[in-house]
Amino acid sequence: MTNAPRKPRLIIVTGVSGSGRASAMRVLEDLGFYCVDNLPVGLAPEVVRLAAGQSPGLAGIALGIDPRERLFFPQWPKIFSGLEAEGIRPEILFLDASDEVLARRYSETRRPHPMAESGSTVAESIRRERIALAEMRERASRVVDTTTLTVHELREIVTAWALGAATSPRLAISLVSFGYKYGLPVGMDIVLDVRFIPNPFFVAELRPLTGLDPRVRNYVMAQPESRGFIDEVTRMLQFLLPLYRREGKSYLTIGFGCTGGRHRSPVLAREVADRLRALGFEVQVRDQHIAM
Repeated sequence: MTNAPRKPRLIIVTGVSGSGRASAMRVLEDLGFYCVDNLPVGLAPEVVRLAAGQSPGLAGIALGIDPRERLFFPQWPKIFSGLEAEGIRPEILFLDASDEVLARRYSETRRPHPMAESGSTVAESIRRERIALAEMRERASRVVDTTTLTVHELREIVTAWALGAATSPRLAISLVSFGYKYGLPVGMDIVLDVRFIPNPFFVAELRPLTGLDPRVRNYVMAQPESRGFIDEVTRMLQFLLPLYRREGKSYLTIGFGCTGGRHRSPVLAREVADRLRALGFEVQVRDQHIAM
């Protein structure tokens, strides 16, 4: 009795134009994926069958798609359902960035936005594209916000996700500190507002420092509200994280927001990270606005 051939792993790389899709595709190609960019989504099943038949040892297949394919793109829910019926579960890697950064990138390159229509602005084109991609973003296996990332940081994130999703059932948790005055970062699964805690900004000797300084950390953690917050959030996540992992979620991003993102949120994100690591979870901390 012969074993049935293993179904190839399929990653769909998409996202708003200018957020780094081409860079992510190059990373996956370097990891051994068979990559096809700008593919009409209606051809995805044929590419999967062809690549799997000719290259049984490949790491997987990565297809880059976007809503510019107006004839084919609306078919993607039906196409994905057909693939799943064949035992192939598409994983969606969704690249995003803030509207301001996307607009600046297009301004610097002087390229027209791919969703631009006659007389429309870049902002209107970005908004139109977000609407077209909303359902796919909701279904994404991983959302990566490239607003503040370098190409090297993006490579590390995509590599960790691609290899981790293939080899480990663990739930990787990202804790992101940010400042509400700069807006809510994209890609947050859970957001926690910590502005109720006394602000070190109003202590003259602490104002120029950040939450990475032990003096700021000691001030924040001396507040009863901080200690209670850490305890309650840890209990909540102890309950939630196994449930997310049971549902097959590979990545979870939790935001900690204070006014400027420099003092309270970096401290509390690290305190929660330490608690979660002690419980055996894989945790990374990133500061979105600490240098602003």
